[in-house]
Amino acid sequence: MRKVDWNSPARLLEKVIRHEAVHEVDGWDDLRRRLEPDRRLFAFFHPQLPDEPLIFVEVALVPEMPAAIAPLIDKTAQPLPPDQFKVAAFYSISNCEPGLRGVSLGNFLIKRVAEQLKRELPQLRTFCTLSPIPGFAEWLAKRPALDQLPGLKRGEAADLLAAEAALQQACGGDAAKLNSAAGLDALGKEGEAALLTLCSAYLMRVSPTPDGDPVARFHLDNGARLERLNPRGNLSRKGLKQSHGLMVNYLYDLHRIEASHEKFVQGEVAHSRAMAALL
Repeated sequence: MRKVDWNSPARLLEKVIRHEAVHEVDGWDDLRRRLEPDRRLFAFFHPQLPDEPLIFVEVALVPEMPAAIAPLIDKTAQPLPPDQFKVAAFYSISNCEPGLRGVSLGNFLIKRVAEQLKRELPQLRTFCTLSPIPGFAEWLAKRPALDQLPGLKRGEAADLLAAEAALQQACGGDAAKLNSAAGLDALGKEGEAALLTLCSAYLMRVSPTPDGDPVARFHLDNGARLERLNPRGNLSRKGLKQSHGLMVNYLYDLHRIEASHEKFVQGEVAHSRAMAALL
C-alpha cells in the first residue's frame, strides 16, 4: 500500500484519473483538490508493477460524517485546517484491473488505510463511508413483493406496502419523477419518508441475499455497520438514476468489525438505531 499525492509520477496520476469509477475526475484541477492535505488517496501495487495501481481508495478528512458527495468533490472548495479533522470518510473505491474483479482487495485496503490514518492522526474518532446505492432504483422499479422479503419483523410488511403506496401517490404514479431533483423536491415529507423506508428495507433485508446491492454487500461483509441514509446525497445524473439521489454511510467501528462481519455471514445486517427507526 502506498499513499498517492501530487508529487507522485504523472503516469500514475493519469491512471487515477482514468480509472476513477465512482465519481469521475474532471481534469487535473479536480485531481489536485482530491490530493490536498485534507484528502488522502491510497493504492495497492504489485512489486513488479510499481506504477500500476491495482485498486485505490479516496478519503476525505472532515469535521463530521458527510451527508452529500458534492461538497467532498468540489474542486473549488478550500482545504480544511487539521484541527477540523475528526472523521475519515471513504468516498470512492476503484478497481483498476478488470482481471481482479471479484478479488477482495478493497477490504484489506480499507482496514490498512484506517490503521495508518489512526496512527498519523490520533484525533480521528470516526471511520465511515459515503457510498452509492447502485442497485436500489432498479430493484424498486421491479416492484418486488415487499411482504415476502427475507427477515421481516412483525408489522414491517404492512409498513412497506404502505410506504410503496405513499410513494406512488407522491409521484403521481410516475416513477420517472424520482430521477430528477425537481421530482424529489415535489415528493414532500411523506413521499421522502416512504422512499427512505423502502431503501432501508432494501439495504437491511435484501443485502444478505445474492440480489443485494453490491456496494452494501461489500461493506457489510467487510464488517461495517449500516449507519445512516442521506436523501439528496447525490443529485448527479448517475446518482439520480441509480438510487434516486440517496447515499448511505457505513460505519467502520474498528473494535466491532469482526462481530459485524459474523452477523452478515449469518444473514443479519449490523445497523444503527436510526436505520432501525426507518422500518
